[in-house]
Amino acid sequence: MPRRNSAPAGQSGLPPNDHPVWSLGVLNHVAIAVPDMEKSAAFYKNILRAQSVSEKVALPDHGVYTVFVHLGNTKIELLHPYGDKSPIAKFLEKNKEGGIHHVCIEVDDIEAALLDVTAKGVRSLDKKPKIGAHGKPVVFLHPKDCGGVLVELEQK
Repeated sequence: MPRRNSAPAGQSGLPPNDHPVWSLGVLNHVAIAVPDMEKSAAFYKNILRAQSVSEKVALPDHGVYTVFVHLGNTKIELLHPYGDKSPIAKFLEKNKEGGIHHVCIEVDDIEAALLDVTAKGVRSLDKKPKIGAHGKPVVFLHPKDCGGVLVELEQK
């Protein structure tokens, strides 16, 4: 049975009937920009005793190196600059010690989510999803439209 939504867009908390339906999923990871990847990975592995810390992987298309620290119910993604035009290099210029860069939340339909949130005035950093570190489509939402937080949506 089709959902009925007679309230004006944004007032019912639901998208209008002409927008695709999508669902927000689980927290996939919290990304932390780090000035020293080896030192940061060693901290999670040796000091905090994380069960699994991945090898460093270069993602030239994104301008980053990544290391994933696997936790029981989510992950921490360590980010370090790759190349001169890395967005992480710019972040580290402003935050010399590093810090939280973004949060990543899974969605069940990234195309519908992007269409819906942009229709509601949230800016996307990209016009369409691109392939992220997990080999799945991702899109980043502008922090000025997300309470000061860079939000990454990732296809489940």
